[in-house]
Amino acid sequence: MPLILLLLACYASASPRLSAEEECLLEVADLKRSIRGLENQLYIGAWKFNKLREHGYFHLSHRRPPLSHNETVVEPALLPTTSGNLIVHDHDCSMLYNRLKPPSGFYRIKPKTVMEPFLVYCDMSDGGGWTVIQQRRNGKVDFNRDWSAYKDGFGNFLRSNDEFWLGNEHIHALLLEGQNLMKIDLMDWNGERNYAMYENFRIGDEEDKYRLQFGMYSGRAGDALSGGTDMKEQWSASHNSMQFSTKDQDQDRYLQGSCAQENMGGWWYNRCHAANLNGKFYRGGEYKGKFDNGVVWMTWRGLWYSLRHTTMKVRPLVFMDSLGSGDGAE
Repeated sequence: MPLILLLLACYASASPRLSAEEECLLEVADLKRSIRGLENQLYIGAWKFNKLREHGYFHLSHRRPPLSHNETVVEPALLPTTSGNLIVHDHDCSMLYNRLKPPSGFYRIKPKTVMEPFLVYCDMSDGGGWTVIQQRRNGKVDFNRDWSAYKDGFGNFLRSNDEFWLGNEHIHALLLEGQNLMKIDLMDWNGERNYAMYENFRIGDEEDKYRLQFGMYSGRAGDALSGGTDMKEQWSASHNSMQFSTKDQDQDRYLQGSCAQENMGGWWYNRCHAANLNGKFYRGGEYKGKFDNGVVWMTWRGLWYSLRHTTMKVRPLVFMDSLGSGDGAE
């Protein structure tokens, strides 16, 4: 091709006017150069896309060579840099936090290579790196759902104060290795806050009905998931090793009825509960009813007080947060 162009150039300098065939050859050469430039941009764009899909980011470590004479290049569009809009494929929010230190927001994670990425809310406050699996804020989302809804997840995933359940399949994948710290943030209707933490929090798969397992408790709100401190109550109120129940699938130990139907939410019920964070949302705190079916943490406000805000969030047990501890802010 360079030889042809040289011959054409020599012929053009010797002749005052190019023939139609010669002009056509020159146009073809120009088009081929343009095609090569566009192909290069396509290769670079495909590489960036693959890096973004695999890692959530891309980085060019080389400089582009200077443009040749008359070469035109279409510059690629810049990707958005705002949080929550990029599709990331970190294992969880702690990995995302360690990599980018982004603000709190909604991001896509991928705990297992064989599953599709899914949207979660990442709490990057409180030391950072928390993946939120449940949130109650205003009672706008109905938590009295069936097995399928709790399996797949439900609620709103747009704003930081939205209510949602991440989904038992997603929670199982997220906590599969078991070396996790669960922190449960609570707030009453006077604005007072409290918390409880559990080591090695995890749930089984659907075949085992998403059975709950957890280890050592710490915090100030009391160990409601273990049924409190009364040994006589623990055998019927502890949630450890309980399978998940919903209004259409009863796995509890209450033989006279269904805890999920009475308490209007899906949960790891025993006979029935000392904690019921997916229960009915009552405004104002204290409530009356046939059943103690409110948003309950018995060891803090009792069975007949329905909490205003609850958040269940997890991160790896070995995570060293930005506050210099593994516990986050109290």
